[in-house]
Amino acid sequence: MAHVFPVRVYYEDTDMGGIVYHANYLKFIERARSDWVSTLGVDQRVMKDEGVIFAVRRVEGDYLMAARFDDRLEVRTRTLSVTGARLVMEQEVWRGKDLIFSAQVTLVCINDAGQPSRLPANIRRLLH
Repeated sequence: MAHVFPVRVYYEDTDMGGIVYHANYLKFIERARSDWVSTLGVDQRVMKDEGVIFAVRRVEGDYLMAARFDDRLEVRTRTLSVTGARLVMEQEVWRGKDLIFSAQVTLVCINDAGQPSRLPANIRRLLH
């Protein structure tokens, strides 16, 4: 099942041409991931207190159409795969029936020292 997160494009999200600046799509999908994790019941502050945080390992994105000021967008997030060490998800940004941005994102966990860590068992269970 996909998680859906609404986004409204503000003036500050656009460039001089009036279209969404390319880096802001990464911000939109980051917000959606944070909301998705929260709706799963995962408290990232507790994870941090336990010495583990999520880190983006890889993002591969395709910019398909331009979004503009005051557009109402929707970020759809779904899990593609979960292993002991990584979580791969697809995130798409839609404007109505139009897919405007698509990304495949790989997340890993790292410990306080910045070293790789296994995904917490409770999170793996939630996603399987």
